[in-house]
Amino acid sequence: MTLNWKTAAAGALLALGVLHIVMGLVRFKQPFLAALSDGLLDAFKTDDSRRLALWFTLLGPVLMLCGHLALRAAASGDVHTLGLMGVYLLVAALVGIVAFPASPLWALLVVAGVLFATGQRWLA
Repeated sequence: MTLNWKTAAAGALLALGVLHIVMGLVRFKQPFLAALSDGLLDAFKTDDSRRLALWFTLLGPVLMLCGHLALRAAASGDVHTLGLMGVYLLVAALVGIVAFPASPLWALLVVAGVLFATGQRWLA
């Protein structure tokens, strides 16, 4: 059985999005509860921990969208789109890793590298 790199990378990207949401809600439970108790409306304006919680968690649906689009591109054989997604995600991952080397962005770097390599037809 041969590994389908396109589908594996796309599925991993979707999974990273789901993990972002779950980890955001678990890790930032207190800031979210505090914002909820303050009525939620405009509750993220002044507190850095609340803003971090919001932006970290909101990245999840964006990654899920990218994963779904990558799955559709993989299913239709659109390696150009997969490669383009890989370029954007590689740049984002590299900037993030330079800024914060101890972050989990290494996982995104791997996924982005596979997408890029697929777009270059280095991987089937």
